Amino acid sequence: MPLTNPDNDLCRRKADVLAAAAHPIRLATIEFLAGGEQCVCDIAAHVGAKRSNVSRHLAVLLNAGIVGQRKDGLRMIYSLRTPCILNFLSCVTELLREQLQGNEELLKRLKM
Repeated sequence: MPLTNPDNDLCRRKADVLAAAAHPIRLATIEFLAGGEQCVCDIAAHVGAKRSNVSRHLAVLLNAGIVGQRKDGLRMIYSLRTPCILNFLSCVTELLREQLQGNEELLKRLKM
């Protein structure tokens, strides 16, 4: 059964949010911001990337509504606007854990 136009729009918007998060630097940034507000310099140091690169990734997250920003003097401070995204990332982590456990079982069988 095809999706209706409103369903298509909703699914497209959900996909846009997921696509905004779907980059290793952006995922690491989201997880780092779980600990609270951070400036670009601290985020860049944490993810091991240049500030200019991190700023571009933060712009994507900001545009998607995942993070918020505020100015503190000369520094721009970022925080999670939607901390519920961490629940989704926990789900992904659990999925990976299950997949890896399945691979361990296969490896054990190969060694027999």
